[in-house]
Amino acid sequence: MTITAGAAAPALAQSLDNQRTTSISPLIPPSLLRAEYPVDEAVAKTVRTGRSDTVRILDGHDDRLLVVVGPCSVHDPAAALDYAARLAERAEALRDRLHVVMRVYFEKPRTTLGWKGLINDPDLDGSYAVNKGLRLARQLLLDVSALGLPVGCEFLDPITPQFIADIVTWGSIGARTAASQVHRQLCSALSMPVGIKNSTDGDVQVAVDATRAAGAGHVFAGINADGLAALLTTSGNPDCHVILRGGASGPNHDPATVADTLGRLSAAGLPRRLIVDASHGNSGKDHVRQAGVVEELAERIGAGETGIAGVMMESFLAGGRQELRLGHRDELTYGQSITDACMDWNTTDRLLERLAEAVASR
Repeated sequence: MTITAGAAAPALAQSLDNQRTTSISPLIPPSLLRAEYPVDEAVAKTVRTGRSDTVRILDGHDDRLLVVVGPCSVHDPAAALDYAARLAERAEALRDRLHVVMRVYFEKPRTTLGWKGLINDPDLDGSYAVNKGLRLARQLLLDVSALGLPVGCEFLDPITPQFIADIVTWGSIGARTAASQVHRQLCSALSMPVGIKNSTDGDVQVAVDATRAAGAGHVFAGINADGLAALLTTSGNPDCHVILRGGASGPNHDPATVADTLGRLSAAGLPRRLIVDASHGNSGKDHVRQAGVVEELAERIGAGETGIAGVMMESFLAGGRQELRLGHRDELTYGQSITDACMDWNTTDRLLERLAEAVASR
């Protein structure tokens, strides 16, 4: 009787689970992906130096401005690498005033539905070849870093960092996940500085609270490098900071909000440091208005306003955005975003010069 009950137990459990799961497929272990696409010494130097310089700027020990710039999300690795080559050249020319980090975002959080990013659907056709997406993502990070250009990534899925985080100089947590305990715990484990955005409704305190939580140690479930379930114990990340990105209530890059946010950080016992995102709620996702926001920030920085450690910009080769029809990637315009509208390269180049001038003036 006992044997019969024991044999029936797995079948009984199965009948209660996976009622809406249509398939379960193998995922490449992080350790295997890292072995297939290893980091060489040149890439390691880019990451180490990029992280160190970022932290020094955030802590006020380096007078340069952090500039995180690049596509809203990467959908075409070739176009992204083309952009990276141009950006690396400008970054080197302006390195005495700007510390440039390229946005190389592979995960796209959605308010409702839509394309979720290169890792999730690399072929842009709804086939969800995630293992291929992970390989493309890691290769692109290596290629960009080999140019001497540090990279920044948004972390959405808490498992993804195991595959790519060793090559990332700067990380971010988006507005939709800033209040998530899972993502705050994740930040506490990451080895790079991480910017945390205010919520989509414009609530800055959410980002302040998240920064404080990420600075503490946590114990939580995750996976190890071999892809096995594991219990992770962290010491906390002291290099997290707030990103002001505006919200449903309007822009929040004005001097009063910057000062208020710095005060909130002080009240929470946190360092007074933040980054301003010129896109999203601060420009109404209008790439033309985004350029105006950057110009305003440059004027304020040049006039001596303190507290703004960095600026974020969404930029690609071609300006604006285009609609993606799944399975029709051949119809896409080269170098133009398929998510949020971005500034074109010429505008970006001009604004990089403007920000460098502002740093020199201050």
